[in-house]
Amino acid sequence: MNNHRVSAVGSAAGDRAAAPVGIDALLEQVREDLDRVAPRQAYDEARNGALLVDIRYAALRDRDGLIPGAVVVERNELEWRLDPQGSHRLPEADHHDLRIVVVCNEGYASSLAAVSLQQLGLHRATDLIGGFQAWRAAGLPVEK
Repeated sequence: MNNHRVSAVGSAAGDRAAAPVGIDALLEQVREDLDRVAPRQAYDEARNGALLVDIRYAALRDRDGLIPGAVVVERNELEWRLDPQGSHRLPEADHHDLRIVVVCNEGYASSLAAVSLQQLGLHRATDLIGGFQAWRAAGLPVEK
């Protein structure tokens, strides 16, 4: 494991010596720890109990529709809603072994979000390669 990696939520407050990491490098680093899934795999996993979590903002959901059965959680509330130990968690988020597939619009923000969930102990959290747009392009179900 690379000892110079930067966590998705940043380094310790006192660590000012670390070199800045650009978003492209950070994204590449965090994806090393994700078992990312393609749209068809995400669909199959959801049918077998995985929780699909849509973090897209409302305007995109209104424009493009929703994945049936996906839970909508705004990105700024994600950790609070999915932490099994949290007082504001969703009923579905009741254990750390929960398989979670985070969905954003194109599969970028979801990678960072999934790693943040892993840092909370949700070790099976991952994200959808290509996001909602890849889901829709694969011809998988979408509802308005």
